[in-house]
Amino acid sequence: MVLDLEDAVAPDRKPAARQLVRDVLPAAGDGPLRLVRINGTDTPWAAEDLLMLDDTAVDAVMLPKASPESLGSLADAGLPIIGLVETAAGLRRAFEIASHPRVVALALGGADLGAELGWAEDAAAAELLHARSVLVVDSAAAGVRAPFDVVHLAVQDQDGTRAEAEQARRLGLGGKLCVHPRQVPVVNAAFAPTPQELDRAARLVRALDEALRAGSAVATVDGKLVDAPVARRARATLRAAELYSRTPSKEATRQCN
Repeated sequence: MVLDLEDAVAPDRKPAARQLVRDVLPAAGDGPLRLVRINGTDTPWAAEDLLMLDDTAVDAVMLPKASPESLGSLADAGLPIIGLVETAAGLRRAFEIASHPRVVALALGGADLGAELGWAEDAAAAELLHARSVLVVDSAAAGVRAPFDVVHLAVQDQDGTRAEAEQARRLGLGGKLCVHPRQVPVVNAAFAPTPQELDRAARLVRALDEALRAGSAVATVDGKLVDAPVARRARATLRAAELYSRTPSKEATRQCN
């Protein structure tokens, strides 16, 4: 769950929005992680946003237009950060952002980045491919979880949300930001392993385990070679299924959504 203090709130409503966050998140609770997207550190509202967080039970901060400099302007100690990469400069420095000790994940901001780069309003797979892939590679290189994909702005378009989420998953992203609650089950379904994927993953792991017991480092399943990297990916699929099968929790949200 992300409470927004940035673009969704008009300037004269910022104080009221902060108070609403205080009212909604007065104490820690179970369930999904609770995040707040603050205003950018180059705005006059960021300082008050950060002070407000001391009065709330927030699990992490979402930093818009993240850059190494904006991360550096925050206190050294504090909440985990999800860095929104939504500028051309931020995209070029995504690895630096992901490597910051407080950053736990990157997220792709399509609207701001698209406006800067001149993408079509309905930009989709082709336009997003490079940016998505950069975040996937740089997140892995920095040792943080797979990044979150852009929001799908057409909230009534369930098919479009599903198609975008499925494409993002194929590219290695680890989740997708949602702009409306009705998108959440669609995105979760797209990122959860299918029964067919689970069956294959179990067979891959079982085959390699049997091969290792027999003294071989490789096996064959459905005519394809299975070695340690293939089995490692299969085990990740099985772990993801376990998380999605539970009642939503902080741990499931942290790793899968």
